Amino acid sequence: MKTITKKRFKAYLIDLAVSTAATAGVEYLLRKKIKSEAFHALVTPTAVMWALEYAQLRNSGRTIGYKTMGLAIENADGTEPTPGQIVKRMAYRDTISTFQYLKDREAFESQGGALFPHDRISGTVVKEQ
Repeated sequence: MKTITKKRFKAYLIDLAVSTAATAGVEYLLRKKIKSEAFHALVTPTAVMWALEYAQLRNSGRTIGYKTMGLAIENADGTEPTPGQIVKRMAYRDTISTFQYLKDREAFESQGGALFPHDRISGTVVKEQ
């Protein structure tokens, strides 16, 4: 694994831990109103993680994990990603990109790990700061 790829993985784990803690709080509040276990197992964690990631990327272009690891998500020209790019990146990463990883692992190492397939689709790049 390349250096940026390792940092991206560690940043994702940090973001996952933050999201899990937030999900526990949201789930506690929603349990009284929504009784479906499937909702709490599938919808709540995804919605909380996407909402946290979207808010952080819109505000500073970095999530807590990315800040900790010294990474930033930018457009190729160095500007902050647009709201559409952020949503496209998250949706692609959590759906199709997983299958692409299983089929072609080397594609995830292009440009030293700075450009994963979901970055290519959304037009973003991850840079060290």
